[in-house]
Amino acid sequence: MKTTPAHNERVRKMKFYSVFPHYVTKVEKKGRTKEELFTVIEWLTGFNEEDLNKLIDEKVTFETFFERATLNPNAHLIKGVVCGYRVEEIDNPLTKKARYLDKLIDELARGKKLESILRKEK
Repeated sequence: MKTTPAHNERVRKMKFYSVFPHYVTKVEKKGRTKEELFTVIEWLTGFNEEDLNKLIDEKVTFETFFERATLNPNAHLIKGVVCGYRVEEIDNPLTKKARYLDKLIDELARGKKLESILRKEK
């Protein structure tokens, strides 16, 4: 499924600091912890809690967030549908990374075990 240029632009300009509280609410409402959320984000991006807090304070966009991230080499193992898009078919690199993050957070909120969320090559 192809994303539109307008969709990709919206993702690029989104502010990480404005979305992050929604991630926290989503996982905590389902009985997961903020620490588990930090674990998932760190696995995908390499950012620890301190790094994330700095990025939030800087009010970075998703574009800047993912430019500074070191994407996990196993991120390509993230598959499935999120926000109406099959992540493995998204052609825009930034949008794909943002949807990887969304997918991991969805899995955490749905109660999937951390060992399964933090993918490893088989």
